[in-house]
Amino acid sequence: MLDLNSSDDSKKNSLKDPVCLNVGGEIYTTTLDTLTRCRDSMLGAMFTGQVPMLRDSCGNIFIDRDGKVFRYILNYLRSGSLDLPDGFTELALLRREADFFQIPRLLEEIRHYEVSVPLGLRGGPLGAIMIVKVDSKVRVLHFNLRHGPENYELRTCSVRAFTVDLFCTWRAFLGLLCERFSYRTPQGLNSPHLCRPRQNRLKLEWVPKPDELPQEQYDKQQYRGLTLSSPEVTWSDDMMNMHYSPCEITDMQGFLEELLKISLAEGFKVDLVSPDPADILNCTSLRLVKP
Repeated sequence: MLDLNSSDDSKKNSLKDPVCLNVGGEIYTTTLDTLTRCRDSMLGAMFTGQVPMLRDSCGNIFIDRDGKVFRYILNYLRSGSLDLPDGFTELALLRREADFFQIPRLLEEIRHYEVSVPLGLRGGPLGAIMIVKVDSKVRVLHFNLRHGPENYELRTCSVRAFTVDLFCTWRAFLGLLCERFSYRTPQGLNSPHLCRPRQNRLKLEWVPKPDELPQEQYDKQQYRGLTLSSPEVTWSDDMMNMHYSPCEITDMQGFLEELLKISLAEGFKVDLVSPDPADILNCTSLRLVKP
């Protein structure tokens, strides 16, 4: 049975170490110093008497939240660092709980963890399959190059258009690819999207800009380039900073190389290469599985 404490000053100041908590049925023992480490958080407000508290029949302070992941929130408040076990699969739940308790620095640590730990180590379906089909076509482009008023020169150049069709039963992995690859447009970098919201298909189409094609003409044709954003971690005053450095994907071999790096890091294995299994970077189709 739970009893709502009154909020008078005597009750506010009655808490003493150690503090026993009942969080969703899980019992924890900690200190007031740990619970009020982040004064602006929900826990800080609770244990400085700003909001009323509930107690269970044993006198433990009751918090009606998920008790299993609360241990990681408590450990973070105690140590100031996020310490998760290998293969931790409750990251979405932990993020939700950290958001409820309003601990911004913990949310930032979770974000850094998400980009630094392979998706496969955060849980994922065994037996996932990815099928990749690639194609490229050379197109001849004719355009007028303006030298001055009423002075134009007819120019011709070749552009190569690349197309990649990906199907993957692991939808979260396609989401990861949408985060890592971006289109370069006159408006800036834009993330690709799945073909349809309910489909597990992603289609990428891009045209690298030839040196002989002016940027104005390139934009006029509504061409777009493809970039890969790789996370880079730097440290400053014991703080981890993460930024992304986009690099251009100028050919299909470069794309397949980066796709393989990401896929293998997430636990995929190459299952089938066509037409020549010995020349994977020049394949036209590729199948990967996650055993």
